[in-house]
Amino acid sequence: MAFTVNIYYTGENGSARKFAEEMKSSGLVDRVRAERGNLRYEYFLPMDDAETVLLIDAWESEEALDFHHKSPMMKEIAALREKYHLRMRVQRFLEEK
Repeated sequence: MAFTVNIYYTGENGSARKFAEEMKSSGLVDRVRAERGNLRYEYFLPMDDAETVLLIDAWESEEALDFHHKSPMMKEIAALREKYHLRMRVQRFLEEK
């Protein structure tokens, strides 16, 4: 079953935006998008919160997301989150058929 995960990354002094920019410039975004089962991986900037970045992350199945979470690139993503001292809030939405 396909589903979408919204992840809100929040930091200080523009750190969330810098995180998203480094995710893109380092090639991590393209690598996630190339993973089997990824349907969408995009960052957005909320208009009413300059210190938050929204990631919309959609997957074909739980198995595809589990594979992603076990991949070596998750250590790279976690290291970037730590580098920018980000907090996360996660929402998950299942696709209805």
